[in-house]
Amino acid sequence: MATHRIAAIPGDGIGAEVVAAGIEVLGVLQERTPGLSLTFESFPWGSDFYRTHGRMMPEDGLRRLKGFDAIYFGAVGDPDLPDHETLWGLRLAICQGFDQYANVRPARVLAGVPCPLVGVGPGDLDWIIVRENSEGEYSGAGGRVHRGLAEEVAVETSVFTAAGVRRIMRFAFALAHNRPRRHLTCVTKSNAQRHGMVLWDEIFAETAREFADVTTDKMLVDAMTTRMVLKPRSLDVVVASNLHADILSDLAAALSGSLGLAPTANLNPEQSFPSMFEPIHGSGFDIAGKGIANPIGAFWSAAMMLDHLGEGPAAATLLGAIEQVLAGRRVMPADLGGQATTAEVTVAVCGVLRGANL
Repeated sequence: MATHRIAAIPGDGIGAEVVAAGIEVLGVLQERTPGLSLTFESFPWGSDFYRTHGRMMPEDGLRRLKGFDAIYFGAVGDPDLPDHETLWGLRLAICQGFDQYANVRPARVLAGVPCPLVGVGPGDLDWIIVRENSEGEYSGAGGRVHRGLAEEVAVETSVFTAAGVRRIMRFAFALAHNRPRRHLTCVTKSNAQRHGMVLWDEIFAETAREFADVTTDKMLVDAMTTRMVLKPRSLDVVVASNLHADILSDLAAALSGSLGLAPTANLNPEQSFPSMFEPIHGSGFDIAGKGIANPIGAFWSAAMMLDHLGEGPAAATLLGAIEQVLAGRRVMPADLGGQATTAEVTVAVCGVLRGANL
C-alpha cells in the first residue's frame, strides 16, 4: 500500500479554516477506504510568514515541496499587503516553479444548489474550464522605469510560446475526448490581440486536426460571457488563456451556485513535479475567523487531488458525500442560503462518509 505524502499550505484568511476542514474529511475518508493512505505535513507560509521573514515562503521552499506527491493549498492574500507581492511570492511561485501549466476548474450545478439562471439545474451546466497556467498575460514579463516621475512607464508583456500553447491545447483536447459530449470551445481575443492570440488560434486549429472526434467552436472572450449566461447547455470543455480563464471561471462558479463551491487543480500533467489543489474563493478576509466559510470548494479540490493521485474510487466517494449533503438541503453554508457553519458542513460530510443518513 503506497502512502501519498501531501504538503498542506493553509495560507491566509479562510484558507486555514477550509484546509483544516479538508484534512479532517480526508482523515475520515481514509478510515473508511481500505488501501487509502495519506500523510500531511503543514507549512505555515503566507502573509504572516511574510511579516516575520520578509518573504512569503523560505528561499528553499520549492526544494522542500518537491518531494511531496501533491500540495493542498488554501488561499493567499492579505488586505494589508500588496496583492502582487503575496500572490507572486507564494501561489504563482509554486505554479511556475513546478511547471503546473494546466489549471483545471470544473463548474457544475449540483442537486440542492440553487442556480441563479432561471430554468437551469443539474445536468444543464456541467463545464470544465482549462486555463493555461504558466505564461500568457500572467507571465510576469515586463517592468517599470522612471518611477515617481511624470513620464513613468509600466510595461506588462503577454507571452505566448508555441510550445506552451500547444501543450495546453493537447491537454484540453484530450480532456474533451474523454467526456461524453466531446466538445471543446476555444476562447480568444485575436481580433484585437493580433500576435499572441492569433498564434493561440492557429495552434487550436492545428491541434483540432489531431482530434477528429472532438467537435470545436471558437468564441471571443466578451461574447463568451453572454454565452455562459444565456446558453449554458451549449458548453462542455473550454480552453482559455491565463487571464481570460481566470475571469471566466469565477463567472462559472457564480453561475453554478457560489464561488465557495469551486475547486481547482494546478497540474503538472507529466508529474515531474507535484501538482497543487485549492478552492478558488481566495482568502475571504471579510469572513475569516467567523467560522462560516464554505468548505465545499476545498473538499472538491481534495477529490480532484485524490483522482490525480490514482485514487479514483476514493475521489468518487468524497464527491458523492458532498453531493448527498447538498442535495439534502438540511446543512447548507451561508453562501448557499443556509446557516450552517464550516464545522457543521464538515461534520455532515464526515457523517455521510461514515454511513450516516441525513
